[in-house]
Amino acid sequence: MKKLKIAIVGCGRISVSYADSFRRLADEIELVYAVDKVPERAKQFADEFGCAWTTDFDEILDKEIDVVHLCLPHFLHPVMAIKAMKAGINVLTEKPIAISLQDADRMLAVQKETGVKLGCIFQTRYTKSVEKLKEMIARGDFGKILTARSYLTWNRPLDYYDGSDWKGTWDKEGGGVLIDQAIHSIDRVRYMLGSDVEWIDGSIHNYAHKFVKVEDSADAAIQFKNGCLYNLFACNIYGDNSPINIEFIGEKGRCGLIQDMGYYDLDGTYAEIRNTYETTNVGPDYWGSSHHIQLRDFYRSVREDLPVEVDGLEGRKTLEMIKGIYLSSMKRERVTLPFEDVVYEDVNVPAEK
Repeated sequence: MKKLKIAIVGCGRISVSYADSFRRLADEIELVYAVDKVPERAKQFADEFGCAWTTDFDEILDKEIDVVHLCLPHFLHPVMAIKAMKAGINVLTEKPIAISLQDADRMLAVQKETGVKLGCIFQTRYTKSVEKLKEMIARGDFGKILTARSYLTWNRPLDYYDGSDWKGTWDKEGGGVLIDQAIHSIDRVRYMLGSDVEWIDGSIHNYAHKFVKVEDSADAAIQFKNGCLYNLFACNIYGDNSPINIEFIGEKGRCGLIQDMGYYDLDGTYAEIRNTYETTNVGPDYWGSSHHIQLRDFYRSVREDLPVEVDGLEGRKTLEMIKGIYLSSMKRERVTLPFEDVVYEDVNVPAEK
């Protein structure tokens, strides 16, 4: 099997998961470039794999590269992805796909125009528990799913924002706890339900991070087209990073996730799904253990010219849910999809109706 030539752009905090994945998938890929604006970070990452490094993204665009991984501040995802796709390079970007629906649409248009692959990282989909419960929901084991919920109560101390030039900003991060932390649980709910959204009624607040203008707490009611009403709560002002709690209530039973452990209560039987796929002991527990599985899946789609499982459209749909909560809160009204996206400046300033 010919090895795919890989580049990573952004060698910061999340890059440890990619280093682990690249080692695991060494029979399938060859890392040829590490890129970061900080020379020391790019060189350190490159030295581990014996590859070239640079601080200039444009320098790699005319090189022989099959896949580029984007691990960058959110606002740079569409900028770099569009450049790479126009250069004929397949792109797998970290979440979110972009910080505006307009940018996401531009990315999708360029992907269609160039014919390369575009994917978005949602690694928490890739566990046996999610796979099994999604299969059971789709098969109708629980009957019609009536309601769903997700609770995320994490902690982001003040220095989390102090030490960054883009975290906690609307124009660079695109928001706060929703777009950065709760996005994975929101994505899993939508993915497991297998339905699109009808309307969103949400509220966001900043209770404890007053020196930034994005939200540190959010709640919403989200109506799916299949009839399920989804209740969401997320905050990063709790005392610890508690396990994420997701649950679905059906006509015949219930199922859910506590972090990556699945469970279901059906016909008087309670069972747990504890075994995940090969675990990755790098980074915080809440990153999950499945980055390498999604990467392997994407590489296969490139080699065999298969559809991308978590493609750009999937990334856009989850982004649309988050932007809908923002818009609903800013307008103080229920939002029906589709809607015209806007960029915000301050969580405490209502948008004009």
